[in-house]
Amino acid sequence: MKPTFYVTAFLCGMFIALSPALAQTSTNSPARPTPPTRDPHTPGYVTATELPDGEVPPTDADGNFIIGPTHEAAPELRVQAGVPQGVIYHFIMNSTDSKIYPGIVRDKGTFGTPDPKDPAKLIVTTSHAAPYVRRVTVYVPKQYVSGTPAPFIVGTDGPDLMLFPVLDNLIAGKKVPPMIAISIGNGGGDAQGSERSLEYDTMSGRYAEFVEQEVLPMVEKNCHVTLTKDPNGRATTGGSSGGSCALIMAWYHPEWYHRVLTYSGTYVNQQWPSNPDTPHGAWEFHEHLIPDSPAKPIRIWMEVGDQDFYNPNVMRDGMHDWVVANERMARVLAAKGYHYQFVFARNAVHVDRQVKQQTLPEALEWLWEGYQPTTGSQNGS
Repeated sequence: MKPTFYVTAFLCGMFIALSPALAQTSTNSPARPTPPTRDPHTPGYVTATELPDGEVPPTDADGNFIIGPTHEAAPELRVQAGVPQGVIYHFIMNSTDSKIYPGIVRDKGTFGTPDPKDPAKLIVTTSHAAPYVRRVTVYVPKQYVSGTPAPFIVGTDGPDLMLFPVLDNLIAGKKVPPMIAISIGNGGGDAQGSERSLEYDTMSGRYAEFVEQEVLPMVEKNCHVTLTKDPNGRATTGGSSGGSCALIMAWYHPEWYHRVLTYSGTYVNQQWPSNPDTPHGAWEFHEHLIPDSPAKPIRIWMEVGDQDFYNPNVMRDGMHDWVVANERMARVLAAKGYHYQFVFARNAVHVDRQVKQQTLPEALEWLWEGYQPTTGSQNGS
């Protein structure tokens, strides 16, 4: 079956949600315990600048910052009069057409059990092949010049409807380059044994290769755009496992992506099936991979909430604390000399919507600092 494609000929401020028939499927998992509220000045956490309540970090500074406890939405989230609004395209992808992700699912109401020989491994016996339908939403700014290679940002768990009006306003204000946003839905489910986890938590270049080989060609064809090949003009973004996936894409394929933006990144041990090269999943980023590797040309913005996840499943391997994981990420990135900005948000839960509404414009502006289009690429003039 060929992928179904259709255009929403509405501008961003008049976007209408997709049909519920296209909604991503999900599976049940054990209830997560209420996480404790963490103090960003806890011994062992990174030293961070505490900003006055309501402020966000500067767009031209690296390092560690503490924000909150209140999180008012930035004005860039509102549709503003006189600001050109991009066009939104949609299409769907069927698992039967994918050579990389033919589809799996974990049976509803099941999870897994820790390996009695190794608590860092989860045994899942209820995952099996199954089809899925994936939706892709693409934002094309009004300033895009047809035929010119455009910078772009790839997002997980799409569609990210918050992103599009922010881009309208930032592009109009010349705070970020005119970029295309490609918001890709996941294949369904959550955590180990699901299609979503297979895509996002696997420590390899596989998901980036799926995007490169199967998604981007469809974007160019269906949305009538040309995407830049310059890794400095390519960014990734996501929250939770979608956030760790954003870094995984750039880490394993830095020739494709140099810019990463994550909320509550799942830099914990959630990979399944287990891989002996990275036995602790994305926890390996701050445990071994970043400390033991030459610095890569990656610029990364990260956020974590003071009430973020803590040991949310049956594993007790010491590698399921999202706050500690992100704190450790900030430490090792600083030690290796990366350009990064780490935001610790007070009064914030996992992938906190209010925090994202407050910080997304600043995060995007910081992320794209220093970008210069290559010869012949989109300049927005």
